[in-house]
Amino acid sequence: MNESIKTATFAGGCFWCMVLPFDCYEGVLQVISGYTGGFLPDPTYQDVRAQKSGHLEAIKVTYDEQVISYTELLAIYWQQIDPTDEGGQFGDRGSSYRTAIFYHDDEQRLAAEQSKAALAASGKFQKPIVTRILPVETFYPAEEYHQDYARRETEKYHADEAVQERKAFLQETWKKQ
Repeated sequence: MNESIKTATFAGGCFWCMVLPFDCYEGVLQVISGYTGGFLPDPTYQDVRAQKSGHLEAIKVTYDEQVISYTELLAIYWQQIDPTDEGGQFGDRGSSYRTAIFYHDDEQRLAAEQSKAALAASGKFQKPIVTRILPVETFYPAEEYHQDYARRETEKYHADEAVQERKAFLQETWKKQ
């Protein structure tokens, strides 16, 4: 096995919205939509969406750290979310849509903590950064119809109100200064 192949796990609200931003970078080998951080074994989308499993919608990113670093992935992550929103992300509300970075080892934990502190100190956001940094738990891949949804169902994806709300926020927040 190639020792430079690593895994990162991020919860950023709707997993449909989190795949494309990572999938387009060289060194990212795979992005899988799924569920993590809960108590119900083998949750379904209905369980997670109904807030009955304790899981968050998340993505598992497999990457080659010789091509793209974990620190670079963190920078991409922060620019896909509202890290100040404890109640979900944009039009997707509830605990399953909250943000979190799930670290796989101490190196990732330290990098996540440092990047969160740097974002807080940057003054980019007026409210506190509430994104949690948690140890990785079992990751359950979402049902097949959720995988690569934004590419397979382009029109439906772009018509989704929560997707539009996220896009507007991100464009305004991260526009060139």
